[in-house]
Amino acid sequence: MSLRHDAGVANDSAFDGAWWPRGQDLTVELPELIAELGRRGVRVERFTYSLEAWEAIPRKIAVLGRVVRTGGFRSMDPQVVCISWDGGDRRADLLVIPPETDVVTGARALRLCTRRGLPRSPSMVLAAARATPIPQVPELTPAS
Repeated sequence: MSLRHDAGVANDSAFDGAWWPRGQDLTVELPELIAELGRRGVRVERFTYSLEAWEAIPRKIAVLGRVVRTGGFRSMDPQVVCISWDGGDRRADLLVIPPETDVVTGARALRLCTRRGLPRSPSMVLAAARATPIPQVPELTPAS
């Protein structure tokens, strides 16, 4: 999970952060995301997601003794989720890195998503993360 420190403030980066869930079940993945954000000082109040990408979940879920409102929408990009906090005054759009993404590409996408100047397109950010070749370590041969 990656989240910029100034998330929720207008900027020109592609996304406010990224989320790399381990699976496709929001009832399992969402509490983990909310708990991690809580450890970082973000008390999520609302979470919205694409109904194309995720199965619908209850409109309210309890996480760490708090209630978080959720909403699924057909109009949302399937590779983006949105969180809001501070009474709805702050929000962050998070790029969703598909669970099956390889480690190198996922790590690159976590870094790239908050880079300024990139287009606000999940597929373009993920394509850029995949485009950089994996560094090759030269094979060492014993000295003669």
